[in-house]
Amino acid sequence: MKLDLIHFGQSPGVNLNMQEKVEIALQLEKLGVDRMEAGFPAASPGDLAGVNAVARAIKNASVIGLSRARENDIEAVREALQGAQDPCIHLFLATSPIHRQHKLRMEKHQVLETAEAAIKYAKKYFSKIEFSLEDAGRTELDFIAEVTSMAIRAGASVVNIPDTVGYMTPYDYGNIFKMLKETVPGIEKIQLSAHCHDDLGMATANALAAVLNGADQIEGTINGIGERAGNTSIEEVVMALETRQDFYQAKTSLVLNEIYRTSRLVSKLTGMVVPGNKAIVGANAFAHESGIHQDGMLKEKTTYEIMSPETIGVKESKLVMGKHSGRHAFREKLIDLGYELGDEQVNAAFAKFKDLAD
Repeated sequence: MKLDLIHFGQSPGVNLNMQEKVEIALQLEKLGVDRMEAGFPAASPGDLAGVNAVARAIKNASVIGLSRARENDIEAVREALQGAQDPCIHLFLATSPIHRQHKLRMEKHQVLETAEAAIKYAKKYFSKIEFSLEDAGRTELDFIAEVTSMAIRAGASVVNIPDTVGYMTPYDYGNIFKMLKETVPGIEKIQLSAHCHDDLGMATANALAAVLNGADQIEGTINGIGERAGNTSIEEVVMALETRQDFYQAKTSLVLNEIYRTSRLVSKLTGMVVPGNKAIVGANAFAHESGIHQDGMLKEKTTYEIMSPETIGVKESKLVMGKHSGRHAFREKLIDLGYELGDEQVNAAFAKFKDLAD
């Protein structure tokens, strides 16, 4: 199964200018992202201009503009995506009881009517339309099915099922996709998309559960940036699929050795530091200090690494010298530094090294 990957992301306190957006977009194109959501054109004139700059720069991926289910927003996306090789609009409207009652002040039938009108209006300008059921994770299953069915009839090409507040468990989230695939007429005509947030630390697990239950597209960000605790980390999903092909039976088009370069660019331009222990792209993801681990690594790398750093564009693993390091790694480090010592000299030096490290 081939999955599409979409990159998007807005984080509190992060404001990319037009040139920075284009720089990231061009790197995402090198990375092989299928679709990139470049911004929310109705939010500000600057966002509209930024989306347009990305739309004109990108040739090998679909560029998407975000839009509420409002005609003015749709017109803004239409303007922003002028010049795009493969434009797509991403409409969204909340569907959960808590959003219907407190935010929209709408009944179910009003949500359906508003969403349908927006999709049909967008259809005049766009051949590719994604529709998102905002807060689908807390929406009644039968209403998710009803809205999805409506979106298909109205002309959506992608229906997105967001866990907007990071509330779902992998079992519950996967079950939504399973239910939709089994019960909604015409579901085979569209792509079903997963969009997860990491409020409970389960965004990657939930996205992978969606894959197992029929998702065609995964939405996420580089380094897991995004609102609040962030979105699904694209690099985590991709490397899980790559490393466990036997289990997931799915793949993407990503150019894996561009992952690390992309991560560092996004970190630099957003000012959001990647934690050292971040999966896949953290500074310590391929670093080993434990003596037991270092000994295993020196004998056979697969003892403690399930993927090679070169795969994502990192030059090599690191054996970090510290108080937990063992004699084997210490001797290898001495050789790297150009010192050829006998056993007694190594033992004496190692004892002094341990004192220093402590």
